[in-house]
Amino acid sequence: MSAVPALRPEAAQTLAHGAVIPAHPLALTSERTLDERRQRALTRYYLDAGAGGIAVGVHTTQFEIRDPEHALFEPVLALAAEEMNQRAGAHVVRIAGVAGGTAQAVSEAELARDLGYDAVLVSPRVAGADDRALLDRARAVGEVLPIVGFYLQTAIGGPVLGREFWREFASIPAVVAVKAAPFDRYRTLELVRGVAASGRADEIALYTGNDDAIVADLLAEFHVESPDGPRTLRFVGGLLGQWAVGTRAAVSLLDDAHRAAAGDLEAYRRLGRRASDMVDVNQAVFDPGNDFHGVIAGVHEMLRQQGLLQGTWCLDPRESLSPGQAEEIERVRRAYPELNDDAFIAENVESWLR
Repeated sequence: MSAVPALRPEAAQTLAHGAVIPAHPLALTSERTLDERRQRALTRYYLDAGAGGIAVGVHTTQFEIRDPEHALFEPVLALAAEEMNQRAGAHVVRIAGVAGGTAQAVSEAELARDLGYDAVLVSPRVAGADDRALLDRARAVGEVLPIVGFYLQTAIGGPVLGREFWREFASIPAVVAVKAAPFDRYRTLELVRGVAASGRADEIALYTGNDDAIVADLLAEFHVESPDGPRTLRFVGGLLGQWAVGTRAAVSLLDDAHRAAAGDLEAYRRLGRRASDMVDVNQAVFDPGNDFHGVIAGVHEMLRQQGLLQGTWCLDPRESLSPGQAEEIERVRRAYPELNDDAFIAENVESWLR
């Protein structure tokens, strides 16, 4: 049997403690080609904002980067790796998204390993794959790099995955974390129960990906059963498309969540005051009123308004802002200055774009 790949000690410590991990967007020109200058600027922004990790090649980066007509998967991962090599401390966790069937996912994981990534986020969006196929694929990928599981919401193609699936998934020795992003409280609870039932809850970090319930997840205590008896589990951090904007503010928010979990009542009150504001920001950016049509373009629009991107172009021309979405994003930027990084970006954007 192959040895289970291990995380770097510094990365393992960061992941277990809990970190802000933005899902990296894709900077494009008006011709829908890679804008390398602005792609690098985004990575620099996240690192200087204090992110504890970066996830590249995930949904927010656009799954289409893998399509032969674009062939951007390797260049985009390589750019981020180069910037992290130059600017990131050893504690920063480098996560690459992998997709497709087993052969493709293993090949992408091998590339990520060669580029120096610590772990891979495995997309569950695989045409025709049942639970068994997804588990077998995860085991194969886990022979290459440590794995972060991913419960993707059904609105953008994710399957429904039950408690037994997550119990088996969490039992895979290579699994080091799980991102819960079904945008559904019941399914989130099923994931947590499955991880607890695996008996590996102490080895697996729980990360929220529920962009519509960030504060709720970070404050929640999950009282669940495990093979060793009752347990209380918590989300320790977030791997989020929402945290691709307002990243520095997110670092402060997560610090408050950790303080609140340790008994700091004032931090708990601050989070309570931010919870619904954060949802308001997310509804503007993610466009749920239009079935998330403008979700990726919305992230781009926030970054465009702040000067980091030139436009909202996506690889798929059908992905665009919904009517009125740009105005909504401007509204929440102005309404909740403590949840965005306008001043921080204004001070640093010119240096990031050099």
